[in-house]
Amino acid sequence: MSNPVKIAILETGYPPDPLEPEFGDYPQMFVDLMRETGLNFEADRFDVQADQYPESPEGYDAHLITGSAAGAYEDLPWIEPLKAYLNAAKGRTKLVGVCFGHQIMAEAFGGKVIKSPKGWGLGMQTYEVFERQPWMDEGGPIALPVSHQDQVVELAPNSRAVGGDAFCPLGVIAYDDQPAISMQPHPEFRPAYASALIERRLETVLDEAQGLAAIETLKGPDDRLRVGGWIRRFIEG
Repeated sequence: MSNPVKIAILETGYPPDPLEPEFGDYPQMFVDLMRETGLNFEADRFDVQADQYPESPEGYDAHLITGSAAGAYEDLPWIEPLKAYLNAAKGRTKLVGVCFGHQIMAEAFGGKVIKSPKGWGLGMQTYEVFERQPWMDEGGPIALPVSHQDQVVELAPNSRAVGGDAFCPLGVIAYDDQPAISMQPHPEFRPAYASALIERRLETVLDEAQGLAAIETLKGPDDRLRVGGWIRRFIEG
């Protein structure tokens, strides 16, 4: 049996407190997903909001950057150190970003993220594959939960949008100058967690009709394990 790959999970945000006991935190969601794909790996977590980072990017075969309620453009004390670390890691380890991770990678490498005037992306969304990559399979579009207001609106240099939809056209990004990929949707979210998150936000920030309609979409099939396989192949490849 080959040696396990080493993964650093950069934890950039936390689930709402009432949901964590049932669903776990974001690093655990990624660990569960990668276990389901059959990847042979070891993972360490680093809470970047608490200024925790690996001693060296090369100590890990890959880094996973999680989702967060924060904006990649916000003036928060941990944002610039995270961007600096990602630039230091560039080309020295594989990078995989999801949701906020997708956005902060774009910002760090020269793209642009904004709070979109389109509003919330919620529920199960279907993304087309624009340009098939070696780490993808031969299947068609992917259906995954999304939960975001922010969007990447300008690509970083040496990157390409290889998937997305009309609402989020820069939804899956591949980088040509380093081993790095990112995506806006959440393969690590089980539909039950995505539904519970919407229900929490109905109490504060979401329009009721939009939220309830989004919850209905989460009752259909999803491609979380398929896209988890994409991440596995990228890490192993």
